[in-house]
Amino acid sequence: MRARAPAGRGRTRVAAARPRHRDRGAVTVEAALALCSLAVFLTVAVGAIGAAGGSIRCVDAARELARLAARGEAERGHTVATQLAPSGAHVSLRVEGDLVVAEVSAAVLHPLPVRVGSRAVAALEPGAAAP
Repeated sequence: MRARAPAGRGRTRVAAARPRHRDRGAVTVEAALALCSLAVFLTVAVGAIGAAGGSIRCVDAARELARLAARGEAERGHTVATQLAPSGAHVSLRVEGDLVVAEVSAAVLHPLPVRVGSRAVAALEPGAAAP
């Protein structure tokens, strides 16, 4: 009678000798996903910085327009505000009693519908003509 080999021993050698193909390419997929995520994050970060810069420019333009219009120099205020505001900005000025209200808004991320804006209010100076 022949002695039998233990059942688990022979199978272990065969299983260890086979290469594992099912994990092949997993690192490549993970690297591709990580690069895509990094690209999206950088795009959003650059867009946020651009929007913040556009918002600051709108604040400066509205402040100067309100200040100059309150002194009676509305035309000069429009000129300065147009130079300070982002390109294509909408600049408006209105009088509410003894106050001058200047509003500046602009689209900063052109492919996306993102608009930033600012509003500034100044009191008309005595003797200044209302715009």
